Amino acid sequence: MTTRPDRTLADSLSDASLAVHGGIELDSTKALRTPLVMANSFALPDDPSEISWSATAPGLYTRNTGVNQLALERKLAALEHGEDAVALASGVAALHAVFFTHVRAGDHVVVSDVVYEATWRLWTELLPRRYGIEATFVDVTDPDAVRQAMRPETVLVCVEAIANPTTKVADIALLAEIAHAGGAILMVDSTFTPPPFYRPLADGADLVVHSLTKFINGHGDAMGGAVIGRTDLIEPIKADAMVDVGGIISPFNAWMIQRGSVTLPLRLRQHFASAARVAAFLDADPRVAFVAYPGLASHPQHELAARQFGGDGFSGSFGGMMAFALDGDPDLQNRFVAQLRLITSGFSLGHDDSLIVHTAAEGPRTATYPEEFRRYGHLRLSVGLEDADDLLADLAAALDAVTR
Repeated sequence: MTTRPDRTLADSLSDASLAVHGGIELDSTKALRTPLVMANSFALPDDPSEISWSATAPGLYTRNTGVNQLALERKLAALEHGEDAVALASGVAALHAVFFTHVRAGDHVVVSDVVYEATWRLWTELLPRRYGIEATFVDVTDPDAVRQAMRPETVLVCVEAIANPTTKVADIALLAEIAHAGGAILMVDSTFTPPPFYRPLADGADLVVHSLTKFINGHGDAMGGAVIGRTDLIEPIKADAMVDVGGIISPFNAWMIQRGSVTLPLRLRQHFASAARVAAFLDADPRVAFVAYPGLASHPQHELAARQFGGDGFSGSFGGMMAFALDGDPDLQNRFVAQLRLITSGFSLGHDDSLIVHTAAEGPRTATYPEEFRRYGHLRLSVGLEDADDLLADLAAALDAVTR
């Protein structure tokens, strides 16, 4: 098989062209799309004595690297401008793969005090209890607090470019400087900020994690996760978390995500343009208690977001995710969601359809959320690809229905 385009051509392509052509494998059929290869085993050479059964290479066993997985990894590495990538079964598998591979018993990590729920549980329950790893949660928008949290045994700083769900924005270049000064690596969960909108590696991050289930797939029809970064950091993840632990992505899901990623830059422009209109609409309505969206001038890190985000073709964009709440109790939030007809009540994000989920303000994870989140709970909204006017009409009708 050969990869199209070659590296020289890929380096000269625009993001839109790279999304279409990056990672495509041409086999003996000369199919213009990478064929779906569902085989889990492959024919071995006549003399297999030189084969390493744990090699992270295709053509041996799909757990060691599959054809479709490899094509997806090459595209992701190209889109993130990284050296290498590993694709795994889910976004949480990708997070766990980084932690499992690069953190050892007795190590210390610094973690943002607002992170995805699975990340929170890994660092508050599973890893400390089973492996004796200590995590310090810190407000990553306070650089002095991050510096003070660093220890000689700190090996990893774990943050989200835009925090889920509060939309807190992390200064990646500054955090990379702090992490590296302390001898640690910086891992950025960039699920809310996919390329080409933002590339954390360019600002000094060492590893970038994506839930491929979200924006990069885009259709809500396949699960996957990825880690992108330098080869010396990715290869151990392939050996440990992929081959030995078995967190490999299935060929079908890799094929589906590769298929969805072709339209990524086009989709992101629609997501983000509509999200800006929806955020402004909600922010202007007195029945809405608050809106957390980096594109609003009222957002605490609005200036940082304007400076940090907005890759090629995305100047003035601020993502497709926001959180808000109506001025009322949790039951009002639930009744509002029940009145929506176009926007779907659903758990995920980054799909073609707009998704909303209500979360009440309770539990230890919410202790570090802004005061308004703890007072009202919040509605997390992922703005999809529907016409923005239709989304605004749906929100307006639901607001009218519950506030008459």
